[in-house]
Amino acid sequence: MEKGLAPSGVSTADFDYELPPERIAKYPLERRSDSRLMVLSRSTGAVEHRRFRDLPALIDPGDLLVVNDTRVFPARLRGRKLTGAAAEVLLLRPVSGDAEEAAQQWAPGREPDAVRSIPPGEHHHDWEALVRPGRKLKPGRVVVVSPELSVRILGVCRDGRRIVRLESRIGVREAIERFGRVPLPPYLERDDEPLDRERYQTVYARHRGSVAAPTAGLHFTGELLGQVEARGAVRVALTLHVGAATFRPVDVADPADHVMDSEGYEVSAEAAMEYRRCRRRGGRVWAVGTTVVRTLESVSDGRDRIRAGTGTTDLFIRPPHDFKAVDCLITNFHLPRSTLLMLVAALAGVDTVRDAYAAAIGAGYRFYSYGDAMAVIP
Repeated sequence: MEKGLAPSGVSTADFDYELPPERIAKYPLERRSDSRLMVLSRSTGAVEHRRFRDLPALIDPGDLLVVNDTRVFPARLRGRKLTGAAAEVLLLRPVSGDAEEAAQQWAPGREPDAVRSIPPGEHHHDWEALVRPGRKLKPGRVVVVSPELSVRILGVCRDGRRIVRLESRIGVREAIERFGRVPLPPYLERDDEPLDRERYQTVYARHRGSVAAPTAGLHFTGELLGQVEARGAVRVALTLHVGAATFRPVDVADPADHVMDSEGYEVSAEAAMEYRRCRRRGGRVWAVGTTVVRTLESVSDGRDRIRAGTGTTDLFIRPPHDFKAVDCLITNFHLPRSTLLMLVAALAGVDTVRDAYAAAIGAGYRFYSYGDAMAVIP
């Protein structure tokens, strides 16, 4: 990472670094909890190298572990146009209301009622999507995925996304499950394989709706979660459905000029209650992943409470940020110039994270979605 200046106090260039291609994990390890774990103290900058299976020893009785139980669905649809040319549709989220009106109104940074996120289901056939090739797939064009599923382009959003209609003989949800492909991150540079149906999913995934996994949670096994709870810690779940923008780098010089996509979340009354109990007993809040951090910080009413309910958040956490809801973070190693890396730096410090990433590269850590993990502690 290279230091720079911007009106906001940090520059996007501060979050750049060189990663040898061989450090990108193309496949998961055979056992989830065998991943390496870098323990980073944000107060001292000290680094300790451990395995993820050692995590329970870091968690104290009375602490609260918060996970994101969103479930990745097979959002990538590959097919052919009526001309026979190959085409691809990446489903992002269902659209409610008038789809053509949504295409006209939708703009980055704004989400009118016509484009609110709703859970995928049998009767919601209109979706917001990314398509390839973009210039060829104009309104009215059709992509045939299989004899049982086709995708009709209805409209073009202002940023190039499409509003599409899924047409199926067997029910849209079943068709997506049957013919969709796991939406692996583009930097893996490979097609999805049968193993990805299980491994690009947390063991506690429940609520279908993400096009990207909350990857910090991929390291947990049922056994490890049991060990955490045996330590006297409490585990709760919230839901935030991860969108494709998680892979989009910040392409402006000043991060303050970057516009975040909004993502839908749900925080249960149980999670809000356990959060308050944790604060009352003096426990620490562990966020498993940046999606949990963004959700908790979005619904925080101060240090002692979070609000239960549903909503959307476009909160962009970057230095400087006054954290109110999170004490410790479990996360993976993120792409250069990404909003995820900026969030980690906001918690641990830009220089501290810069040094930690350099240490991880030097020590041979595996990076990105299927890579190793970091625990940021006070």
